[in-house]
Amino acid sequence: MRNRNGYNWPELQLLNASAPITHRTLRTLIDQIAISGYRSIKSILLRLGQLNIVTGANGSGKSNVYRALKLIADAAAGRLAESLAREGGFSSVRWAGQRSNGKEPVSLRLGFSSHSFTYCLDLGLPIPSSSAFSLDPEMKRECVWNGPVMDSKSLCADRRNSTLRTRAAGGRWTEVDLSLSRHASMLSDYADPFNAPELIVLRESLRTWRFYDTFRVDSKAPARRPSIASFTPVMSGDGSDMAAALQTIIEIGDHDGLYRTIDDAFPGSRIRIETGDSVMQVALDQPGILRVLTASELSDGTLRFLLLVAAMLTPRPPELMVLNEPENSLHPDLLPALARLIQLAAENSQVIVVSHNPILVRELEQDDRCIPIKLEKDEGATVLQDGDLLSQYGWKWPSR
Repeated sequence: MRNRNGYNWPELQLLNASAPITHRTLRTLIDQIAISGYRSIKSILLRLGQLNIVTGANGSGKSNVYRALKLIADAAAGRLAESLAREGGFSSVRWAGQRSNGKEPVSLRLGFSSHSFTYCLDLGLPIPSSSAFSLDPEMKRECVWNGPVMDSKSLCADRRNSTLRTRAAGGRWTEVDLSLSRHASMLSDYADPFNAPELIVLRESLRTWRFYDTFRVDSKAPARRPSIASFTPVMSGDGSDMAAALQTIIEIGDHDGLYRTIDDAFPGSRIRIETGDSVMQVALDQPGILRVLTASELSDGTLRFLLLVAAMLTPRPPELMVLNEPENSLHPDLLPALARLIQLAAENSQVIVVSHNPILVRELEQDDRCIPIKLEKDEGATVLQDGDLLSQYGWKWPSR
């Protein structure tokens, strides 16, 4: 059976909600990201390709693009309120500059468009009350459209405050008999495979997004300790299962790409995974050294590069992978190899790299697929370098 968009239910894996929808079943290439009212970003529209490099001077707002994308993913996973709290609360993340007329409502809006879906959310302040949580933001508007066009015909889910309506097959609107939490996304709080299959598909797509910021590589870093010998197609965020993740790549993933990448970064070196007593540990056999070095003995830069390898060569590629300054603590000689690793990952995932390292930026920009996104500050607001009105045309936020 197919829904009105022509998707086949088995293909969408709706009968098994625990199975993520990856690029193998639904490819959601994001072509636009819209951010409004978030930290240094008053309003910006970014156009994306398969491989993207976001760069700019310190303080230009690069990390805010990374955080804004992560907020969208956290909303789909039901962690929106928690993520905002970790960032210091709503008062810390919203636009702090001057509003156009001083009377506009406080609003933090995030959205993206793709060939499959367009999605946006609008957070604002709640009605004043005596509650201890009166400063927590509320979801004022949330919409999903089929395809990249934001018009009334393609709108398939429309949420205002705590009420939601969905468009069933045949174009008929249905009011959902459920009072949604004002502090959470409809993507995490509502699921109906018959009347609102798009919400399920979009949610599972967003849950495949992966974000890598800073891996710990100090002497007590989890990646330096042996990991449990368990099948690991996706490495954890702290790298504690790096050895198992690398062994999984060797057994079912791109093992040739893994070995080529290691030799590219450390010529003549060979990685091996040592096992014993239900644990695994990484060992690196390097030319000129009489014994292999385990993860606990590797330099910070070498360990960080291996963590990036385990993350980017995953046998279960995400639809979107976002890397925030992956070059940290890497020697400049390793950056060309890092760029080639990122390009390899971009063959299976859409990749966004946030960096201000000129070597890495130059290496990535040589790729024909690469879209350079250069940011700068204009009167305190993050804007596109050399951007104009035409570059910001094509997105319209729905009213509250």
